[in-house]
Amino acid sequence: MARKGKAVNRRKSSGGGGRPLLALVLVALLIAGAFYLLEQSRTSAPKPSAPPAPVPAAAPSARLKLPPRPAPVQARLSSAARPAPKPRAAALPPRVVGPGSVGPGSVALIIDDMGASQQEVQELLSIGLPLTFSVIPSLAHAKGVAEAAHKAGAEVMVHMPMEPEGYPRQPMEKIGLLVAMADPEIQERVQGYFRSVPYAVGANNHMGSRFTQSAEKMEVVLKVLQEKGMYFVDSKTSPASVGYARARALGLRCGARQVFLDNVQDEALIGKQLAQVAAIARKRGSAIAICHPHPATIRALKAMLPQLHKDGISFVVVSKLVS
Repeated sequence: MARKGKAVNRRKSSGGGGRPLLALVLVALLIAGAFYLLEQSRTSAPKPSAPPAPVPAAAPSARLKLPPRPAPVQARLSSAARPAPKPRAAALPPRVVGPGSVGPGSVALIIDDMGASQQEVQELLSIGLPLTFSVIPSLAHAKGVAEAAHKAGAEVMVHMPMEPEGYPRQPMEKIGLLVAMADPEIQERVQGYFRSVPYAVGANNHMGSRFTQSAEKMEVVLKVLQEKGMYFVDSKTSPASVGYARARALGLRCGARQVFLDNVQDEALIGKQLAQVAAIARKRGSAIAICHPHPATIRALKAMLPQLHKDGISFVVVSKLVS
């Protein structure tokens, strides 16, 4: 009986000791589960994004050198940076005509057949460059044109009518000079020309392709000019003219025409003739040209003379070129 009691006591003691162990295991499991749940909640939460890593600054030698950005337009055009404006050429005052200064490229323009109109002389004077007006003594406005030209500072000549080839079929002014005339009559007519054209300082021939071939008759005319202190320009209406040669032989101041500008009254062709005159003047130093107060001629002169002047051509009165 004693042995059975001891056995029962041992079973009771062993059963009582296992319960606390089981409780500990459960507590441990609960703690482990709590840690596991806590860890899961941490891993499932969104992680904040990491800030971008700063880009290391490149070394000065490795930096890309960009061209400087252009300054704004207003800055580029500031008064400090803006180039100084070129001075404008002074405008030529209208109707202010001087004799001009002789130099390389000097041109004297003779306007023949003047005296028919006051308007023609005013239009030509408005160009504002030195011109020489050769006036036919018998024309209606001869005196008035001569006075207007002189007052404006232009030079005045007498345009002496002389017998042309083909006369009388080729008409000529009634006051003209004929080869058949006696010397005293020629002398008187030439004297009368200068009474009709005030302020004249020289003369050239109007027509005269026959008269200027006569050395004897030309000498009569030239001696009158010499006595009056005038110069003579041979218009060269004939290649056989002896006018220039006889004037030189007498010691008279003289010159000769190089170019006719307006044998054809076309503005473009007159412009080409003006360019030829300029080329001769640049090559030889000077040139004398003759034209007439035709509308096309006046337009061409107004268009081209100022530009030729800017290009270096010096316009002078004829007295500056005769010698």
